[in-house]
Amino acid sequence: MLSPSLFHKIFGAAFFLLTCYAQGNLAGIPSVPDFTHLPEDGVDEGFLPGIYFPSFVDNEMEDIILQLEYQISRLEGVLRLEGKITASGGKIFATNGKAADFYTTVQKCKQAGGSIATPRNQGENAAILYFVKQFNKYAYLGIKESLIPGKFHSLNGAELNYTNWYLREPSGKGKEECVEMYTDGTWNDKKCNQNHLIVCQF
Repeated sequence: MLSPSLFHKIFGAAFFLLTCYAQGNLAGIPSVPDFTHLPEDGVDEGFLPGIYFPSFVDNEMEDIILQLEYQISRLEGVLRLEGKITASGGKIFATNGKAADFYTTVQKCKQAGGSIATPRNQGENAAILYFVKQFNKYAYLGIKESLIPGKFHSLNGAELNYTNWYLREPSGKGKEECVEMYTDGTWNDKKCNQNHLIVCQF
């Protein structure tokens, strides 16, 4: 059985990707309902989007949950097979294969219940790199330049404990506020108005 945390992450990634298949391009996968929000880490085991289950659930409800978990696991398999999701360090990364500027990418990921991909270690960097190589497109990361030119932090303001800058980067010194990933996995500071591959994390 999937853990509640992994279940919710897969569900969020699946919701993000299924919005791109509204016309039923993925055979055999039903459309998903319109949820007002998606779950985050640390939610109760009895939580599903838009539904609250008490701590005790009867057998019928347990069967429904098991069926949902089974459908999600099948969907995860399809998405992995199509190269639409990867996972590392408890995160699930997803792409719809489309490109957008930095701010549009942030918005699209937020609308899907996730956030723009922000690698915290080499494994997560490699998970994002998989998409960058597959689509042969650079991707923006959830990292921005601070008020101090040349100093970068994650979008929530936290300092970066992991970086993978290309040689002699960052070099923009206030003129290039966003960060892109090259097709070799290294990073470069860049202006935020370029269209790069959308990669979200859940």
